[in-house]
Amino acid sequence: MKKLIGLLMASVIMFSACGDGKDKQKDKGEKEPNPLLQEWTTPFKVPPFEEIAPKHFMPAFEATMKIHNEEIEAIVKNEEAPTFENTIAAMSLSGQDLSRVSSVFFNLNSANTNDSLQSIAQEVSPMLSSHEDEIKMNDKLFDKVKEVYENREKFDLNDEQSYILDNVYKSFVRSGANLSDEDQKELKEINKKLSKKTLQFGQNVLQETNDFKLVIEDKENLAGLTKSQIQKAAETAKEAGMEGKWVFTTQKPSMIPFLQNSEKRELREKLYKAYLNRGNNDNDANNNKLLSDIVKLRVQKAHLLGYESHADYRLETRMAKKPENVKELLDNLWEKALPAAKEEAKELQKLINEEGKDFELKSWDWWYYTEKLRKQKFDMDDSDLRPYFQLENVREGAFDVANGLYGITFEKINDIPVPHPEATAFEVKDKDGSHLGVLYMDFFPRESKRGGAWCSDYREHFINAEGEEVHPVMTVVCNFTEPSGDNPSLLSLDEVETLFHEFGHALDGLFAKNTYRNTFVARDFVELPSQIMEHWATQPTVLKMYAKHYETGEAIPEELIKKIQKSSKFNQGFATTEYLAAAMLDMAYHTITEVKNVDVPKFEKKYLNKIGLIDEIEPRYHSTYFRHITGGYDAGYYSYIWSGVLDSDAFAAFEEAGLFDKETAQKFRENVLEKNGIEDPEKLYRQFRGQAPDEKYLLENRGLK
Repeated sequence: MKKLIGLLMASVIMFSACGDGKDKQKDKGEKEPNPLLQEWTTPFKVPPFEEIAPKHFMPAFEATMKIHNEEIEAIVKNEEAPTFENTIAAMSLSGQDLSRVSSVFFNLNSANTNDSLQSIAQEVSPMLSSHEDEIKMNDKLFDKVKEVYENREKFDLNDEQSYILDNVYKSFVRSGANLSDEDQKELKEINKKLSKKTLQFGQNVLQETNDFKLVIEDKENLAGLTKSQIQKAAETAKEAGMEGKWVFTTQKPSMIPFLQNSEKRELREKLYKAYLNRGNNDNDANNNKLLSDIVKLRVQKAHLLGYESHADYRLETRMAKKPENVKELLDNLWEKALPAAKEEAKELQKLINEEGKDFELKSWDWWYYTEKLRKQKFDMDDSDLRPYFQLENVREGAFDVANGLYGITFEKINDIPVPHPEATAFEVKDKDGSHLGVLYMDFFPRESKRGGAWCSDYREHFINAEGEEVHPVMTVVCNFTEPSGDNPSLLSLDEVETLFHEFGHALDGLFAKNTYRNTFVARDFVELPSQIMEHWATQPTVLKMYAKHYETGEAIPEELIKKIQKSSKFNQGFATTEYLAAAMLDMAYHTITEVKNVDVPKFEKKYLNKIGLIDEIEPRYHSTYFRHITGGYDAGYYSYIWSGVLDSDAFAAFEEAGLFDKETAQKFRENVLEKNGIEDPEKLYRQFRGQAPDEKYLLENRGLK
């Protein structure tokens, strides 16, 4: 799937997009029409969310899997000699009905789940896994694909067709098409187990996140917190049936401000430890055995397919190609980041000592004393910035950047179904006024939404059987600071950058020009379009465009902009080290070559000690709530820093030519955004930049030279 970013659906079939939506129920005599199986007459043919209920999904999955099987069978039974059009292109057009059901279901299960959806997910995930296996291990279908592949020189294929054919063939081989019947049977069982266990892992993390609440009854324990933070905590308590108290959660918009501002060290410790121990408590949501099983099954799968480790298997189709190349990058950065983090820890300990405190710096102290040090060094803290980062203004700022670069516009759509009442919809138009797609944006945390931020799609771009262009429907989902009392949603700088990041993913989907529905995006290239957008967020010119005080409307003062620029490299030792620790831990699990049970707590502790992570810093993700590695970024969490090399180098091209240089933007659009997943990523990058990426720009941006 090309632009399914963050929504990591391990069980979804390899083809993605929305079908023609023709009524599949007309002659079935069903009493109640299933909206998932009917033609969608909504604006831009988006899903009719208000008509869809959990009861509709299983019948829709069953019906559309049957339809997909019939479509595949028709390709297999075609007596004509296999060609690109009657085999590869025909496969691309198959499964559209199943794909649209899957996209609606898995998007809702991530952003607006409930017990019914989670129960359906447990049932349908192994079904989808088996369905995909039946296609990928269909001998007769593979014979046709193989014949086209082996005779590809006979066909006049363009670059996209050649890339798609090569990757379709490899995807069959990598899915077990060349295995014996016995080995295929074993692989199918492994895939079923993995789909169920990875799904359960994520559900456990959501449960643990929702279950913990730090309840404060004594107002004195609110010392240090801002008025808006206290007010929001009171509202959270009221929603939880505890009016008159204050509640903080392990959702980051609640937790991080508390860690930054609370003067109550014992409460910071309690909240942070609750966050760190998710999935590691003595209850039914414990993820230790699940992760051990997942790692073990992945090694078994890799061995069956002829690879030494799961990382070898996963990296084969990425820019990195092999684990050694990832290790080289991560080790090089670790050597630069860890010493910087140690120096930062010394500075924080010095600050503690200067206050006359007699304790040693711990991980739950880091945010609190970092904010104090930031204030001391730059006369700036989070509360200085938030008034200028009203959510709606930041969103418009991202829209304005896209307009300045590409000439596209965003118009709010009011009369259109939305996936949740809090979501908003926009029509996106190209510079000539033509329709590009629909963009949903859903910003605030709720118990039915998993943590983090992501961009996904309800429909991808492609050309249908009638030769018509099908336009994408994208969705950006976040967990930002909510409005509180009379105050609107005021974002932290980190949240501002997150919005620009996910918006970059959305642009990647909206600009797509793929002809076929089966595209192949390298995981370590996919973050380039998102991360490059973060660079614009804090550029002085851009800040002046959108950062306006929520009460006065005055633009952010020059003095504050300078402070943002001067502090941009502050705390980067910590930020890089905590990220790298998680990325390296991911690779440590997935370079295991022996099929064995893993004692997860011992493995993690031993590895983090081995690389020398200091006690004052926790990895960004501990094993038991590391959802990236159970949902698509397995042996791939390094991708953010790999893409970081690319985005830093790519943004340097804009700095050299001009922040909104139209020619540079057009080259980036044509070579990266439009062709992502349909041509070799290294080739695409060189076509844009004219050279290989240089690591120096990343190091300069982080102050780690």
